[in-house]
Amino acid sequence: MLFKKFYVLALLSMASYTLNAQYTEVINSNRPGVSRSAFSVGTNVLQLEVGPYMVKEKHTPLNYEVSGFGVDFATRYGMLLPQLEINIEGTYQSDTFTDNRSTVGLDTDRSNFKNIVFGAKYLVYDPLKNAEEEKPNIFSYHANRKFKWSSLIPAVALYAGVNLDGKDNPYTAPGIEGFSPKVMIATQNNFASGWVLVLNFSKDRIGTEYSDFQYIATVTKSVADQWVLFGETQGIHSDFYADNLFRFGGAYLWGKNFQLDTAVTFNTKDTPSVFSVNFGASYRFDFHKDPVDNGTSAEDEAERKANKKRQKDNKKANRSSQKREKETKVIDFDDN
Repeated sequence: MLFKKFYVLALLSMASYTLNAQYTEVINSNRPGVSRSAFSVGTNVLQLEVGPYMVKEKHTPLNYEVSGFGVDFATRYGMLLPQLEINIEGTYQSDTFTDNRSTVGLDTDRSNFKNIVFGAKYLVYDPLKNAEEEKPNIFSYHANRKFKWSSLIPAVALYAGVNLDGKDNPYTAPGIEGFSPKVMIATQNNFASGWVLVLNFSKDRIGTEYSDFQYIATVTKSVADQWVLFGETQGIHSDFYADNLFRFGGAYLWGKNFQLDTAVTFNTKDTPSVFSVNFGASYRFDFHKDPVDNGTSAEDEAERKANKKRQKDNKKANRSSQKREKETKVIDFDDN
């Protein structure tokens, strides 16, 4: 048990270091919630995130129902700088809209992208970047897990993107089509004991008649080496649609590059009521190489430096030996 606790502390210490470099040893997915982390996937990392879902909606005042399925998707890539990530995100849905205002319900089949956005995210502030690395207390497991006031300072990232909306889309407001900007601020706090808080504040479809404001708050908690639980609330405010959604679920780390997840989404109103269940997966193609190794492993780099030092020491030793030989020859000549 003592060894296991020490192992966890070592992982936490490594996590604090890797966050500074963006790149992490294991996959860092935005799923299963819909909030966006402040950190990128890391340079030369390509990450795919996808989540099929089933949805059921019922609008009591307008007397209609929606039943169908869809898929959330995202492609993320870290390029040029450790802080920079470019991405494509969207949702495609296919459902049946049933109008129950007449004696016999009238069904209408619908399918389209609810949204598709091309964007980029940049980490503008990392509180751990210039902070001195805190060494773990190997004598106290609880001392390393206690609350630290410095953890209240979040990492901050800025996001800018462009929506692409098709004409006559049943999932968007009337008149919404073409290109429109989206901006967002994302913050992230990494607390002790595996707690993480992510906050998003976004303004979407800027410049259109039905621009909306959204906020998302996500709390995650690692409960084992491979399991994470999460809870999330999302607020949407616009003249076309307003809602407060709640999500709960978890994720399982299958391998360092592969994650599975599931979540349920619901609200507490009937204009309309929403219930959705999703199952998702995230996979990364890791082409990342640390700048320090120039394409070699850390062990090879350490051995290279050791060899260079030995060569330097050998040269010094040879020069000292040659100098002593010259001095000896001078002394011998004088004696003769």
